[in-house]
Amino acid sequence: MKRKAALAFAIGATAMLGLSGCVVDDSTAAQDGELGGSLTVACGAMEDWCQAMTSAFQEKTGVQTSFVRLSSGETVARLESAKESPEFDVWHGGPADGYGTASAAGLLESYSSPNAADIPDKYKDAEGYWTGVYVGTLGFCSNQAVLDKLGADVPESWEDLLDPKLKGQVSAAHPSTSGTAFTTLWTQVVLNDGDQDAALGYARSLHNNILQYSKSGTAPGQTAGRGEVAVGLVFSHDCVKYKEAGMEDLVVSFPKEGTGYEIGGVGAVKGTKNLAAAQAYIDFALTAEAQELGAGVGSYQVPTNPEASIDDRMVKLDDVELVDYDFSEAAAAKKGLTQRFDAEIAAQPRE
Repeated sequence: MKRKAALAFAIGATAMLGLSGCVVDDSTAAQDGELGGSLTVACGAMEDWCQAMTSAFQEKTGVQTSFVRLSSGETVARLESAKESPEFDVWHGGPADGYGTASAAGLLESYSSPNAADIPDKYKDAEGYWTGVYVGTLGFCSNQAVLDKLGADVPESWEDLLDPKLKGQVSAAHPSTSGTAFTTLWTQVVLNDGDQDAALGYARSLHNNILQYSKSGTAPGQTAGRGEVAVGLVFSHDCVKYKEAGMEDLVVSFPKEGTGYEIGGVGAVKGTKNLAAAQAYIDFALTAEAQELGAGVGSYQVPTNPEASIDDRMVKLDDVELVDYDFSEAAAAKKGLTQRFDAEIAAQPRE
């Protein structure tokens, strides 16, 4: 998926979207009065987005619904450790390559929701293990005030991050725990024509400018927003959210060579004792009304449902150079590549 390079981010004021419009199609399992029990969601998005989604679903269906905020790597690890007696019923949010890893390990239940027919094929798994609910674009979240002090420009390429002026001034998550960080690493594989050694070579060079590797993929944006570093590597919608929350020095930019993106998914956990409710939650998450909840809490991922409203603060996908990101290939390579990153990059001293 190649697109022309340009920065087209508009941060403006739009009306907040409430919960009153949330409905579920009558053809789905989420009809009022049919469901009971409780549901626990492993949620990979921001907490307020997770809260809005689970609260709206509970209000609609009467199913007592809670969530635990986890990064992609943490979710897969916990699904694996509790495989015989799952602690979650649904996984919602987080990049699709994590879902690919989970489904290959037998941790997800195949389910083709009736509402998945509304979602473009490029945003869903052909076997029904996950369906996309949003798209997010990897970008640079920079603190303009810190860059000015360092005499550095807003980065516009991956090479810009290797500037000696940025030594100790870049924050990134760890690809073993964070889907965001693995997207960053796999983007380098794609940009190097599939050469994992070259991708790790870039990561090794960048390592010298990294202040720390966080567990969560959203944390680097906050670190930059507080002025602790000049640049955080995050999905761009997170940077917009932090800027709106008062971190006014933040600036979004995208690498001109091309950048990776995520398809945030939703899927049922294998072995859930609440399968009907889990499927109803998936049905709900795929509706336009549910996907519009994000903008109401400052989460500006692009919805996958074509009928969902687009907020001006969402990235315009046609205006960003996106790499040809193969989620199946990324999922298959994830374990080996992250193990190499652990040993060859993260464990090594900085020069």
